Amino acid sequence: MYVKLAILGMSFLMVLATGCDALPLGERGPDLCDSGGAMLADDFEGEQDCGWIQYNQGGAVVAIEDGAMHISTGSPGEIWWTNPERIFDDSIINVRATQVSGIDDNAYGVICRYQDESNFYLFLISGDGYYAIGKYSGADNPVTYLTPDGQYQASEFINQGAATNNIQASCIGNELSLAVNGQPLITVTDTSFASGDVGMAVSTLQQGTVEVAFDEFRVFAP
Repeated sequence: MYVKLAILGMSFLMVLATGCDALPLGERGPDLCDSGGAMLADDFEGEQDCGWIQYNQGGAVVAIEDGAMHISTGSPGEIWWTNPERIFDDSIINVRATQVSGIDDNAYGVICRYQDESNFYLFLISGDGYYAIGKYSGADNPVTYLTPDGQYQASEFINQGAATNNIQASCIGNELSLAVNGQPLITVTDTSFASGDVGMAVSTLQQGTVEVAFDEFRVFAP
């Protein structure tokens, strides 16, 4: 049986993606990003600034273009992400993610309870129909997968290839849950992080570039 390779295993490098464009929250003017009952809502349109870091470095490009947040990378085994530099406790994250181009052996999704570049949770799906919930905990530790057997799991509910998937990640108390296209996939428990930032992330697991566009990003209270 085909087993999807774990992203960022022992032999892979975890790269911190940073940028200097985002202003501190208190310097951004009126906050237009908490609308419609959401604690954070961003459709990446117009002049609304929710604080997302954009950058071009190390073979990765993170930029708001054409009404979406685009993340592309061609560096196998490295994950690249962006955060709005905000803090949330319990939260439910929704986003529409579209694989624009590239190889299907990839991983993309959302982050919750981000402490720093070495401590956060990851909720990932792939262009070849797999999913995982992962955790970074400590600068010297590779990603730990909280899904069964520490592996990616296959799901028929994930749209494969150049397609759109609606991802929902719930971080409520000690429970971490992932749903895709309205279908609950898994719930796991972990006590490492109680609060932190949110984000979006992309990686390729094989040689080749992948680009994913994220839109309709929402963070709700449970």
